[in-house]
Amino acid sequence: MYDKTPFFYGTGRRKHSVARVRLYKGTGKFTINDRSIDEYFGLETLKLISRQPLSLTGTADSFDVVVKVAGGGVTGQAGAIRHGIARALLEFNAELRPELKKAGFLTRDPRMKERKKYGLKAARRAPQFSKR
Repeated sequence: MYDKTPFFYGTGRRKHSVARVRLYKGTGKFTINDRSIDEYFGLETLKLISRQPLSLTGTADSFDVVVKVAGGGVTGQAGAIRHGIARALLEFNAELRPELKKAGFLTRDPRMKERKKYGLKAARRAPQFSKR
């Protein structure tokens, strides 16, 4: 359907999730991994997070959003989609940068899982201590 039409692209990341976002001129259809956003996300908050950059800039009804997202959990994926949409909107119109930046949608969330250390059972969890 969208194979040869021009689009705006943005890659979003959060934790272990990577979202590849394409914005096509359209009517506001939102597709994630070939499923509608309502099918893909069960929680309303996740749908809201994903749509935030579009509603902030008032472009929700002027783009069809097509996303391929992989890795992580549902909340991380929603955050990655938000980041990707914000970056794609910049490609569409660089003048949207100040409001997207102010809302914090262009900042890559740096929080990651801490690595496991040797001598410990997890990142910080020590083996059980017994006096005898």
